[in-house]
Amino acid sequence: MRRPRLSPSRLLSFLLMSSACTVTPRDEQTTGIATLSTTIGAGSESSSGDDGDPTGMKLDAAGDSGGVSEIAEVFGHSATTLYRLDPTTKQVTVVGDFVGCDASIIDIALDADSNMYGAAFGSLWSIDRTTAACTHIADGEYPTSLSFVPAGTVDPDREALVGFVDADYIRIDTQSGAVTPLGTLAGGLASSGDLVAVAGGGTYLTVTGGDLCGTLDCVIELDPSDGTLLANFGTVPYPEVFGLAFWAGRAYGFARSGDLFEIDFVDNQVTTTAIQIPGAPASLEFFGAGSTTSAPPAEG
Repeated sequence: MRRPRLSPSRLLSFLLMSSACTVTPRDEQTTGIATLSTTIGAGSESSSGDDGDPTGMKLDAAGDSGGVSEIAEVFGHSATTLYRLDPTTKQVTVVGDFVGCDASIIDIALDADSNMYGAAFGSLWSIDRTTAACTHIADGEYPTSLSFVPAGTVDPDREALVGFVDADYIRIDTQSGAVTPLGTLAGGLASSGDLVAVAGGGTYLTVTGGDLCGTLDCVIELDPSDGTLLANFGTVPYPEVFGLAFWAGRAYGFARSGDLFEIDFVDNQVTTTAIQIPGAPASLEFFGAGSTTSAPPAEG
């Protein structure tokens, strides 16, 4: 069963919500999973192109120069809890429960300065990636597949927050929450979970549909300017890969089953390696994932 999908017509007509749906966190005991204790400093201005993170938290990593982030981290999350994966050591830590969000978080995305944004059913949020605290941006209906794409793709001068609703590729303004259509994925394919892009590297999406991607999800590469298919790397041995992140030439899949795995791109195919999460709650379901667009595009 996939996360509920929103029709394009509903997506493009924003509905102001008169009341918020408060989520009671599921019992996600974190015994055995380390709690994130190192606070990463703040510094540079955002390069996301929409005047930065409303929380004011910045990361002095890649900065406006478009450099590569030196902080090895990607993020995954359940409906209520944010997790951090160190892609070098493969250690998973709990950042914390989302605080201040009025609904389940269905996906996240990080810009070049690691400012984090999240979509919920009915709202868009800025999220402090060191505490999981949420700041409201807008009400509306947003996709379950989110990523920033680099400057020069959708926008000539700045990064853009984009996403997929099934096969429909859209842009989301990080200040107003306004949605603009960009294109449509062909070949009977539709987003099955998540999108990730890297400056100087590729843009990848997990999909279902077509002749190849039925029971299990496929990983494809697409053109970030309009969402057209560039390559299909075939299936991964997991269904419902709701989260996708990237670091140093490898992708990281976060499945609804609670499975976490590394994805290698070899000879136009993908191979996967499971990553263990000691002490993970039995009820863990990943809803999404994200990584900065300034992640290293290749190893070394």
